[in-house]
Amino acid sequence: MTKQAATDGATGDLGAEEIRSLAERLQVVPRGCEAGRGELFLADLFDEGCVAATTLEDLCGKAPQTRAFLSGVFANSAFLRDLALQDPVRLCAILHESPEGRIARLLADAAETRAETEAELMKALRLLKQDMALTLGLADIAGAASLDQVTGALADFADACLNASLRYLLGELAAKGKFSPPDPEHPEKDSGFIVLAMGKHGARELNYSSDIDLIILYDPDKTPVTGSAEPSVEFVRLTRRLLKIMQERTAEGYVFRTDLRLRPDPGATPLAMSLPAALSYYESLGQNWERAALIKARPCAGDIPAGQGFLKEIVPFIWRKYLDFAAIADVQAIKRQIHRHKGHGKIAIAGHNVKLGRGGIREVEFFVQTQQLIAGGRNPALRGRRTLDMLDALVEAKWIEQSARDELHEAYVFLRNVEHRIQMMNDEQTQLLPKDEEGLEKIAFMMGYDARTNFEEALVKRLKRVQAQYAALFEDETELSSEGNLVFTGDDHDPDTLETLTRFGYKQAVEAANIVKAWHFGRYAATRSTKARELLTELHPTLLMALGLSDNADAALRTFDAFLAKLPAGVQLFSLLKSNPELLSLLATVMGSAPRLAETVSRRVHVLDSVLDPAFFGVMPSHEEFRVGLERTLAQARYYEEALDRARIFNQEQVFLIGLRLISDTLAADRVGDALARLAEVVIEALLPRVIEHVAESHGRIEGGELAVLAMGKLGGREMTASSDLDLILLYEPPEDASQSDGKRPLAVTQYYTRLTQRLVTALSAPTAEGALYEVDFRLRPSGNAGPLATNLTGFIDYQEKQAWTWEHMALTRGRVIATTSQDFKKKIRHHICNTLSRKRDRQTLCDEVRHMRARIEKEKGTKDIWDLKQVAGGLVDIEFLAQFLQLADGAGNPELFCQNTEEALIVLRDAGSLSAGDADLLLQALRLYHKLTQVLRMCLEGKFKLKEAPRGVLELLTRAAGAPNLEHLEIELADTQKAVRAKFEELVGPVERVEALG
Repeated sequence: MTKQAATDGATGDLGAEEIRSLAERLQVVPRGCEAGRGELFLADLFDEGCVAATTLEDLCGKAPQTRAFLSGVFANSAFLRDLALQDPVRLCAILHESPEGRIARLLADAAETRAETEAELMKALRLLKQDMALTLGLADIAGAASLDQVTGALADFADACLNASLRYLLGELAAKGKFSPPDPEHPEKDSGFIVLAMGKHGARELNYSSDIDLIILYDPDKTPVTGSAEPSVEFVRLTRRLLKIMQERTAEGYVFRTDLRLRPDPGATPLAMSLPAALSYYESLGQNWERAALIKARPCAGDIPAGQGFLKEIVPFIWRKYLDFAAIADVQAIKRQIHRHKGHGKIAIAGHNVKLGRGGIREVEFFVQTQQLIAGGRNPALRGRRTLDMLDALVEAKWIEQSARDELHEAYVFLRNVEHRIQMMNDEQTQLLPKDEEGLEKIAFMMGYDARTNFEEALVKRLKRVQAQYAALFEDETELSSEGNLVFTGDDHDPDTLETLTRFGYKQAVEAANIVKAWHFGRYAATRSTKARELLTELHPTLLMALGLSDNADAALRTFDAFLAKLPAGVQLFSLLKSNPELLSLLATVMGSAPRLAETVSRRVHVLDSVLDPAFFGVMPSHEEFRVGLERTLAQARYYEEALDRARIFNQEQVFLIGLRLISDTLAADRVGDALARLAEVVIEALLPRVIEHVAESHGRIEGGELAVLAMGKLGGREMTASSDLDLILLYEPPEDASQSDGKRPLAVTQYYTRLTQRLVTALSAPTAEGALYEVDFRLRPSGNAGPLATNLTGFIDYQEKQAWTWEHMALTRGRVIATTSQDFKKKIRHHICNTLSRKRDRQTLCDEVRHMRARIEKEKGTKDIWDLKQVAGGLVDIEFLAQFLQLADGAGNPELFCQNTEEALIVLRDAGSLSAGDADLLLQALRLYHKLTQVLRMCLEGKFKLKEAPRGVLELLTRAAGAPNLEHLEIELADTQKAVRAKFEELVGPVERVEALG
């Protein structure tokens, strides 16, 4: 009786089934390839008449399914048949025991194997391997063990055998007086000798007849080698003997074939390599394929903590801080070489390689690993070793669709099961399907199919699914031949190339050809390397077509050329654009509409990562989403300075993303200020505790002391622009009895908080290798630049109540605690600010002071340029002063009037009756218009806006943001709005031009 597996070889969780014997859990009973062949072997076994044979015959008589199962296995797998017939007692035990119980016992036996001689050890491990191979083979074919159980058990068994062998070898070395282990019973512990499992072994995905790939390392500073022994000599000898124990064929077979060729530069390095040498290699010469290989690296034997420490050290080599599209080309090149060498251009059946061929296992692995390499530096959740786990993680991170995961998951399980059955036939490390019909029939029957044709149909379906998903990710490249010639070599221009450029939309095709030719002379830093020029050549069709689709192809190409001239390096950008051609149109938009953002890209290409990472795209992140994203990247920092770099990378990407949303009209211009302020708050919140910790390393802490960062100005009002600096005040409150900090170099209280503030300013504003975060301004603190950087809360309250000028109270209306050591301290500060602001004031005196201050500012910075939206009469300053004036004038007994955000303040003032509905509507409409235009100008341009010199794209953004039909209409609206706002200011506060006499 044959039961075709419903899931084509896959099995699910067994739950309570795990306690039942294998004979009771036969879900798949394979047909025998030759009728009666398997029965002949069974009959010979029963004829032996031994106790085990009799017991087995009784079992088959009581459970006919068992007889049919064994008959099918014996007919199809020579290897499993030989193992079964070699030891009937063992076969009986396997059938009568649950696979889970037997596997666990075999693993324990292997882990604790000890022997007097090397020969005894080799024999014991080989007999255990025979048992494990037969147990797993029968359970796998029967559907009583899942793929994870089989591959995990094989990997764990390899670990146990390596550890047992190493324990013996190190013990022998100790007996010779060359090694002094801390624990003689377990000399591998703290030995400094590291065995790294690579590939499928490292991922605990070992296949049935797999080699194990290892890297052997040792820590010369840690290993307890004694006397005249040299680690470099002893450990190379030990490694050779370890290989012999594992792979030399004896009468009992072998344990695992072992391969050390994944170590650094295997042709020139010893079998066992020192940690410093390995680290030096990866830091200076490591290649992308080695990064891919190290994703699966796992310490499996020897000094496990030392191995984990090594992997932690090389995290920056494997996982880059930026999305790494340069790695794709290398990994894809490996795949192409495999296809070229193995000749697997098409999907086939007979002789097809289910691992390396089209649609095979390797394509699923590359699909996962390349995306891990690209994004794992940013997202630690994508750093796992196991293929199936990482398919799930890629869905969670929104890198792939769930449907893609489901197809690849099912196909991967199916193909791995096929691979196992190929290897079970003769215990050969091969993934090639048999070329003859009989061989294919055996595989089909062991997979649970009744007919070879059904299996072949199922196999082709999976191979095509994998191939389609893989091709969608890697092989969607523009075919040059379909678009025409694009040749940029030689002195003369190729006529066909000029014709192609004209068809793409270039009116000045000769000039366009000259520009592209110039790139290949290496005149720009970005095109100086051979690799960069090769990538750029591959990019030509996509690049030139994308720029050709713009309104003015020739201007777009010139802009891109100017952008390229400023770029310090090109490989990363060209790799990224080649892998994501849709970015080209976006980049063209940026260069046409936002020179400031284009300048950012030329300095920091990695900001484009933010567009490609699905986790950072979509709806504008909330405060909590910003916080989680930043904490995730900061958590990967190994030291303080790296945390500062990572904060800068995160900030640059997010500001760039906000800018892209603005110019692509997915974020309203009047919401940009809130988004930028939200980002700045999160950065300060995240860095403050790290600054405190950094100061504590030298100077300790002031236990019980409170600390808060008070945001003022645009940050306090949540109205930041891309060029805003941060107006901050640091407030503190030490315990009454505190005199100094408690560190190894204590500081007096005032010095301590001043030092802490200095470090915070440095953390936020100092340029690192990744640039700077923000300009920081502490001049709004009491006494301005003359006072201490940090302000005691008591002194701050006293100053605000007794000495502060009216303009300082106006500024204080925007004061908002954005980071603190406790919520109670935050509430206390807010309470005192409200008390200070809500005191009773003489309205006329207040009017005079506000008018006088506005007149002084106008005298220093006044302008008639309607595009100076802040300082022009009737501009932003007038609206902000009006709102602050009214809050102070009517705030006595009304703390609810004190809103830090100008728009919210105007609404509250209107609702409280301090502003008429008509006045409020005028000011709100003007404020929103100014903010929209200001956000566009600050995000897109550096420096002063000059209408006649502005790019057309910027002018289009301004009119779109304002909702104006054209620029002329917008200028009329601006001028009228500014007149109306100034008139309202003078109506409510008084004429500005008469204030000079008051000075």
